Amino acid sequence: MHPRTLTFSFVLLAAVATSGCGVLIGSATDRFANNLTTAILEQDDPALVRDGVPAYLLLLDSLVLSDPDNAAILAAGAQLYAAYAVTFVEDAERARSLSQRGLDYGSQALCLRHAGACDWKKKDYDQFVAALDGVDKRHADVLYAYTISWLAWLRANSDDWSALTDLPRVEAALMRLHRMNDPSIQANVNLYLGVLNTLRPPALGGDPDAGRAYFDQALALTGERDLSIKVEYARGYARMVYDRELHDRLLEEVIAADPRSPSMTLLNVLAQEQARELLASADDYF
Repeated sequence: MHPRTLTFSFVLLAAVATSGCGVLIGSATDRFANNLTTAILEQDDPALVRDGVPAYLLLLDSLVLSDPDNAAILAAGAQLYAAYAVTFVEDAERARSLSQRGLDYGSQALCLRHAGACDWKKKDYDQFVAALDGVDKRHADVLYAYTISWLAWLRANSDDWSALTDLPRVEAALMRLHRMNDPSIQANVNLYLGVLNTLRPPALGGDPDAGRAYFDQALALTGERDLSIKVEYARGYARMVYDRELHDRLLEEVIAADPRSPSMTLLNVLAQEQARELLASADDYF
């Protein structure tokens, strides 16, 4: 597996940023959780978020304990555990444990909303792909949360070759979400598909042209407000095809941009940090 498997830790946070854990709606508790998530995403101090999010994770755990059949709360927990585990946790064992909890929450949420998904672990690849067709657009939010938490689990277990055999299933789930064309998640789905298609060189199954098309679509859908897309575009596509001009232009645009944007400030601050690192290493790479 190409070392860029590690970049999932970055785009996972993008998933939470765009969705804002928006499945939490309705009750006063749900609105509180939603507002707290928004406050996190609009924070411009990543260290403060790293130190403060564990308290929010405990809050989500308590909400799950009090209402274990609430798919919306489970889906929110799945996404935030996924993002936190692989973005801010450096200890490998803790990352595996936290991402496993996220995946468990994601699996429970999907099973509650779509009973046919409860036995997906028992299916082979072809059966799994066929079963995905049974998930309709009404359940896009929980399929999305499940897929995001699965990606986090894969990232945390990236040194386990048997775990990485799940990657084609994750890509199949993303393709099903792409066909659903849900506007609330479509930009992130395109971003993930761009990353997946530029993880490997063409000789090993990668498709840089498809990856570029997905990145372009993600940029268009977000109005280029999400700076992480340009970072992944540069790191994935531009480096794969050795396009130094495109690489540097994308990263310079990220650095020059105002990172403050509703529900994307935290993500954009992190994107600018990574853009500077990629530019600093460009001479060695190219």
